[in-house]
Amino acid sequence: MSLNVDRDRMAFTFKGGMLPMTVMELTSADPERIREQLAGKLSQSPAFFQHTPVVLNVEKLDEPHLALERICAVCRAHKLLPVAVRGGPDPVKQSAWALGLGWFPPQEASRPRPLESVADAAAADEAVLEEPVDAAPEGAEEALPVATARGRIYRGTVRSGQQVTAPEGDLVVIGAVNAGAEVLAAGNVHVYGALRGRALAGIHGDVKAGIFCRELHAELLSVAGNYKRLEDIDPRLLGTTVQVQLFDGQLSIKSLD
Repeated sequence: MSLNVDRDRMAFTFKGGMLPMTVMELTSADPERIREQLAGKLSQSPAFFQHTPVVLNVEKLDEPHLALERICAVCRAHKLLPVAVRGGPDPVKQSAWALGLGWFPPQEASRPRPLESVADAAAADEAVLEEPVDAAPEGAEEALPVATARGRIYRGTVRSGQQVTAPEGDLVVIGAVNAGAEVLAAGNVHVYGALRGRALAGIHGDVKAGIFCRELHAELLSVAGNYKRLEDIDPRLLGTTVQVQLFDGQLSIKSLD
């Protein structure tokens, strides 16, 4: 059988990816307390509760058995869709699987070991370009990814449906990020143009990371898993140059104009 025929018969392919995901960090296992707080949140931000997938983080709970089914029912009643559980002992893992949910190990255990240098990371994916940063011809049509001592530089527009990642260090985009596009970095994200897509900094949990863009229109901003959607951003900040960072566990957006 030819390769082309084999491809025609394929129903799917597996691909790795990093998707923005809301983490609901539980500090109480009481479904009624969770219900009460969710009701208050729903009244404040109804647009957020629109079938949003969430990961239930139970790492801060010291209970071997959780009323996980009841907690999931409370979430669904408020239009949140639990898709997985992070952390917890083996009984919690088994309960998650029994409910058809995924399970992730605790964050510290699952965090990848940093490579000794960015050069090692670049060698691993063979993405290093030998030219200096200024070597790209002016007005070049194709975007040129460049590995640098501090992460990655991407020249050009990040188009809808495209994802650009800096798994180690900062990501610098010299261009715009279109709606439907996604930029992610272990460190900071810098966009020297309009940011209309999604930007995620500190994807491995770096709370000191930030997002800096010349023109804010982002669909979603996230730092170390804490995020805001477009509808949650102060309209006065739209179209301005901003910095986005965490302060006291809350995402702060400040204009630099």
